Amino acid sequence: MERIAAGAPGSPGSGGPGGPGKHVLDVGTGTGIAARQFQALGCRVSGVEPDLRLAELARRFGLAVDVATFEEWDPAGRRYDAVVAAQAWHWVDPVTGAAKAARILRPGGRLAAFWNVFRFPPEAADAIAEACRRAMPEAPFDFGAMLTGAMDGYQAFFAKAAEGIRESGGFSEPEQWRFDWEWTYTRDAWLDQMPTLGAFTRLPPDRMAEVLDGAGTAIDAMGGGFTMHYATVAITAVRTEA
Repeated sequence: MERIAAGAPGSPGSGGPGGPGKHVLDVGTGTGIAARQFQALGCRVSGVEPDLRLAELARRFGLAVDVATFEEWDPAGRRYDAVVAAQAWHWVDPVTGAAKAARILRPGGRLAAFWNVFRFPPEAADAIAEACRRAMPEAPFDFGAMLTGAMDGYQAFFAKAAEGIRESGGFSEPEQWRFDWEWTYTRDAWLDQMPTLGAFTRLPPDRMAEVLDGAGTAIDAMGGGFTMHYATVAITAVRTEA
């Protein structure tokens, strides 16, 4: 996020490139997790979020959020130094979205769509995948592959985002940035996060409880926690001169 913010041109009167006052539009704001981090870097952040419930949660943190899909949202003449999307750009039409970002970005502004891709340690993946299979035997995907090979699945998102930027015609050649990092989860911390993953968001409560019970037992057997490997991957390009 620091790299994205530093590369924004800065709004008039902001003190120059990368200075305080950069105006960032967060597409698919959700509850504002990414937006708040840009705020902490000194940016002014506005959001667009199609889910009213999530938008209201983000507003509680002081974020200005419009409720709309990005494609239908009216910028009302506003211009931005950066347009970002955290875990959300795959819900946006890649060509229409990039073209709209080009219209609202100042020359030199940056579009950056990024995703956090996780990879479980094998001993955690095997046990948790088995718990998921027992609770969701009809699932149309391989839980083991999802937990250890998520990067392969995300490649389609990266390719579509890059091609949409190219087709829009308003940007430099898109780049792919990657940042590897780790996070250690306690049993309770992971069980709190697990229901938010896409595979489980529509699972009935009784089935979700079964998944969490199996996952909790597996984590207990590993000593009550584990270290997750992450890669944050951004597809990004700079707005060319109008």
